[in-house]
Amino acid sequence: MKILDHLEEWLIAFLMAAATIVTFVAVLHRYASGITLFGIQDALIHINTSWAQELTIYMFVWMAKFGAAYGVRTGIHVGVDVLINKLNTPWRKKFIIFGLLAGATFTGLVGTFGAKFVYELSHTSSVSEVLEIPMWIVYMAVPLGSYLMAFRFLQVAWHFIQTGDLPKHDHSHVEGLEEEIKGEKA
Repeated sequence: MKILDHLEEWLIAFLMAAATIVTFVAVLHRYASGITLFGIQDALIHINTSWAQELTIYMFVWMAKFGAAYGVRTGIHVGVDVLINKLNTPWRKKFIIFGLLAGATFTGLVGTFGAKFVYELSHTSSVSEVLEIPMWIVYMAVPLGSYLMAFRFLQVAWHFIQTGDLPKHDHSHVEGLEEEIKGEKA
């Protein structure tokens, strides 16, 4: 279970770094292709970076799907709980558990429908326009991200049933800052 503890962070960080590098290289290529010094333009004009935009879009789709799962796990996913927090404790707990299980059910269904769609798409010759990769690979973000999100809803529900605590994101807390401050004082 430890491998899943920070899966979203690692995947999001990798995709964000890769998208940044791809975009930087494409922009650098675009501007450097206009330089007429020492044959730079002649060399760069033959390099095709039209694929960069499509790849970056796909990476951001994957980031969004796994970012939603991260949001559920850490308590930063959007939720409307103003009325629920006004309820007395037994009713509040019941509504929270219902909401978490409804979230797990919904994302599980989205994952299942997405998996069915991906399976059907995998039996076609559909490829992306520029990269020409099979579109089922692109759409795998839907079932994988949705199933992970359903798992995170169940994980939060189980933790809430056991402890009564929900994940709460403290916007003023910066992870790792305590260690850095302790290191400076030592």
